[in-house]
Amino acid sequence: AFLANGYDATTLDEIAAAAGISRRTFFHYFKSKDEVLFASLGNHASVVKASILAEPPTGTAIDIARDALLNIIGSFQGAQMMATAKIMRESKTLRSRRHTGYLQLEQAIFEGLCELRPDQARDSLRLVALVTVVALRLAVETWQQQHARHPLEGYVRDAFERLKTEIR
Repeated sequence: AFLANGYDATTLDEIAAAAGISRRTFFHYFKSKDEVLFASLGNHASVVKASILAEPPTGTAIDIARDALLNIIGSFQGAQMMATAKIMRESKTLRSRRHTGYLQLEQAIFEGLCELRPDQARDSLRLVALVTVVALRLAVETWQQQHARHPLEGYVRDAFERLKTEIR
């Protein structure tokens, strides 16, 4: 419904009908219509954390975090992701909430790294989580500006390579 009408013009009744549920049932699962879009972000954060925990703790923390992002990005559908990004850019409400999704992802990366590497300094792992999300944001913005000319995975790899180059 969002893709057809845009976020602001889409009603809760349209969302419920598209999901095959009543408006009342909708409120058992979501508090508002923006939660429909952001529900998947929380799930993505959980998947990234699980991916981190599945890695051997031998690589660098930044490579482990990058690889976890790449694992989940491979499952995204480019056209749907671009359409969702457009909806989020066009809605003031969603733009302000998008930051929350990045914070959830940062926290999931941090927690995953802390569990994977309990002996490593927490400040170092927090820094890795922060720069991982920054690299992802840069990659996504570039990918959107270039109208998904190439798969997002390549933009993410490039952002991490540039980050490593600048740090050296």
